[in-house]
Amino acid sequence: MAWLGLYGFAWTDYEVEARAPLHALVHGHVTEFLRLAPVYGGSLVLRAPFVLLANLWGGGDLAVYRLLALPCLLAAVALGVWLAGEMRRRGRPPLARGLALALCVANPLTLAALEVGHPEELLGGALCVAAVLLAARGQTLWAGVLLGTAIANKEWALLALAPVLLVLPSRRALCLLSAAAVAGAVLAPLALVHTGNFIAETRATASTSSSIFQPWQVWWFLGHHGAVVHGTFGRIKPGYRTAPGWIGGLSHPLVLAFALPLTGALWWRRTRQAARAEDVQEESFAMRERQALLLLALLLLARCMLDTWDTVYYAIPFLLALTAWEALGPRGLPVLALAATALAWIDFEWLRVHASADAQAGLFLAWAPPLAVGLALALYRPGTFGARGTPGRLRAVLTRELTRRRSAPWRAPRPAPRARPR
Repeated sequence: MAWLGLYGFAWTDYEVEARAPLHALVHGHVTEFLRLAPVYGGSLVLRAPFVLLANLWGGGDLAVYRLLALPCLLAAVALGVWLAGEMRRRGRPPLARGLALALCVANPLTLAALEVGHPEELLGGALCVAAVLLAARGQTLWAGVLLGTAIANKEWALLALAPVLLVLPSRRALCLLSAAAVAGAVLAPLALVHTGNFIAETRATASTSSSIFQPWQVWWFLGHHGAVVHGTFGRIKPGYRTAPGWIGGLSHPLVLAFALPLTGALWWRRTRQAARAEDVQEESFAMRERQALLLLALLLLARCMLDTWDTVYYAIPFLLALTAWEALGPRGLPVLALAATALAWIDFEWLRVHASADAQAGLFLAWAPPLAVGLALALYRPGTFGARGTPGRLRAVLTRELTRRRSAPWRAPRPAPRARPR
């Protein structure tokens, strides 16, 4: 993937946003690097050692660009290898393990992200999924560290906060403190440079009034034609709509606000389940882990649908979470993640050069919202689709068994047989 996608950075977002601050960092101008850092400057701070490594070896701008993407690719590799190993431990067939590994490592959307200069989405998605997996296993401190690193990488990782806290068995305050400490340590140098772009761009991103309005979101058909829309480097985007004036301050805050009712409903539902079936420990662990991964996938898909800036690399964290949810499920075959990857590639990449912007938006509305509804049904009403071996079916069987045992008449245990004398 690196050989295919990291051939150059000309005409990419990297050239516009990240090349100038990294050039200053390579030449020892740290303050200038912090001043010129883009809104995802925390990701550049995290990957700065790789930039300095390229400079130590005498590499030029292309070497810096390639080594800056290396930790992002390695994070996806680590997640894919861990999932494949866990699936092998659970007895999953080689086809399922290979498919999960391929979706993490050789996803075609990863290639598109490398070509436009945004490999940090891979790093953020892998860190969020790993934080949920560690939290499910009671690794509170490390889950907080990875969550804080993901938030420092890009602020959309705040969406993973709810799934991590939901799946933690205890010590949630420790997780929050460790996440805040790590994110604060990375972002503090950027925030301290008051003359820079970081604070202003972060505020503008939170409630944007930008003219960026992409076809792959639910607000597209509320825009209107007429004005000429220009993209990066001034190129004209034929058939694009301009955003309505009210959507600028609503889109990004709505993504975070959308997480509150979803998490609250799941928390209330889990509280009721815990009161009804207190003795089912092993089933509840597997169910909590998969619920957290599914909630993460649903929130990341909601980010794609509600954000007017949505583009090809926004879907990568969602696909990583969906792959992990299916890989650790009863069947272990990530066919839904494969289908979502194929639809996303067709919509974001193939249709982009073969159809109009309205057709791209129509296809997005044809697959993304129905998929979100299906994931929500699987999250809040397990067993709705009648899948054999789902947590809903298992929970129903265990609940019936507990009810039968509690209602059965009590019988005194039989005494142990006495040993015969020799």
